[in-house]
Amino acid sequence: MPTPDYLHRYDRMADRAAGEVIAAYSTSFGLSTALLAPSVRRDIRNLYAMVRIADEIVDGTAAQAGTDPARDLDAYERAVLGAPRRRFHTDPVLHAYANTARRCDFDPHHVQAFFASMRRDLTDTTYTATTLDDYIYGSAEVIGLLCLAAFYAERRPGPAEWARLEHGARCLGAAFQKINFLRDFAEDSHQLGRAYFPGTEDKLDNPAKDAIIADIRRDLDAADAIIPLLPRSARAGVMAASALFAELTTLIDGVDAAELSRRRVRVPAHRKALLISRAVATASGFPQPHRRNEHD
Repeated sequence: MPTPDYLHRYDRMADRAAGEVIAAYSTSFGLSTALLAPSVRRDIRNLYAMVRIADEIVDGTAAQAGTDPARDLDAYERAVLGAPRRRFHTDPVLHAYANTARRCDFDPHHVQAFFASMRRDLTDTTYTATTLDDYIYGSAEVIGLLCLAAFYAERRPGPAEWARLEHGARCLGAAFQKINFLRDFAEDSHQLGRAYFPGTEDKLDNPAKDAIIADIRRDLDAADAIIPLLPRSARAGVMAASALFAELTTLIDGVDAAELSRRRVRVPAHRKALLISRAVATASGFPQPHRRNEHD
């Protein structure tokens, strides 16, 4: 009688558990990841689950539970950084993340930069232009780089193309983060006591909002330029995510800054469905990018 493959069954369970995290916390990312090829979808969802748990530690969940968020974050960072070295974890999300980190050869420096930014959420409430850039690099740009590693887990392109892809991935991550800052301005300022954008400590006015929107659109344009270079396994999902956040940017652009201090702007479900379908149609029309050898 063959021995049951216990570990493979556990792997599948852990992947499903990680998938439940994105389903619970992000409709937009959940819809976008559904367009990825199955293996890529699994790895992006596993990455998201780890990131989400770190977010929950610093954004109030740990404090509501009566634990020490700083101590919890330190412990979680140690667990995440050490996870790829072990093949089995009793925590399903950590188990799923570890499998993905090994498959995709995640750079531990990117993970450390992410946790450094999360740690700032426990101490910093305002930012200068320089410290905000540092924060966004760790909280969002490196996540774009980790996603890129997942998209190219099997084979990476040559150095010149990889540099273009990394720039686009960082821009997309930065755009998403800045959009989220505007969308969540009311919660961040009133509940968490944070003002990420310099000059918005007292209030967000329309000139400041307009400048932020223009910056976001520059990032989105830079990111959209590299989407045709992505493999088919990732292209539609990335295009959908970019389109959803571009739509959110447009909606926020049409709202008075004072209104953002009172409520959260959302993309209606029917618009999300339309944008998703457009992304699928558009992405399928791009030719498969030519892959040069590693020495080109």
